[in-house]
Amino acid sequence: MRFSHKDQCATIAYYKIAFGVNTMYRRLRDLREDRDLTQQELAHFLKVSQTTYSRYESGALDIPSASLIKLAKFFETSIDYLLELTDNKKPYR
Repeated sequence: MRFSHKDQCATIAYYKIAFGVNTMYRRLRDLREDRDLTQQELAHFLKVSQTTYSRYESGALDIPSASLIKLAKFFETSIDYLLELTDNKKPYR
């Protein structure tokens, strides 16, 4: 099943309301810190500014789908794990 961009945005908005913005992207920060990476290094990887990346981690700015995919592949995990939709850290195969 494929979801449209509108459906994905609605899902993300729902989780921000239901679970709070701060908890939604905590795993992204934790994964970055576990690898001793700076926000600047990941921002460079995603080809965005450090400020934009910081806003991704804080939940102040929605992460584009393409960037979520890159991050999930980089950290070898699933997008669902990054967004705290599952506790299973392993990516889907």
